[in-house]
Amino acid sequence: MNVCVDTSFLVSLYAIEVHSPEAWRRMAQRPSVWVTPLNRAEVIHAFHNQVFRSKFVVADATRACTHFLADGTHGIWTVVDLPNSAWESCIDLGRRYGPTLGVRTLDSLHVACALELRAQRFWTFDERQAKLAEAVGLDTTA
Repeated sequence: MNVCVDTSFLVSLYAIEVHSPEAWRRMAQRPSVWVTPLNRAEVIHAFHNQVFRSKFVVADATRACTHFLADGTHGIWTVVDLPNSAWESCIDLGRRYGPTLGVRTLDSLHVACALELRAQRFWTFDERQAKLAEAVGLDTTA
């Protein structure tokens, strides 16, 4: 099973939070997790933003980044290119679903990547993104 994930899912794997047990449960299934350069950039920013919010100290952010990047090296997840076609798909999703779901650009871009990569599943803990993914027919179940 190949799965595109968003940043909320990835952060839950490395920073203990309310969704962490569910993220770990899903990863126990040993899916083929696809991570785009967008995910990588957002995850690193998210860890360091935790320092700004006083939820992490710098050492925590550094440790989380190290574990995240090492897991990529060890094949826990695989970096896949962000498809060029995802940009047009993102624009289309914004036009079609922005007025009814209030999706933001990054919500649409994550979902567009999953669509363009033809992922079998899309995992997120972001409610708005999950609604968009389900609206376009992506399977968000574990």
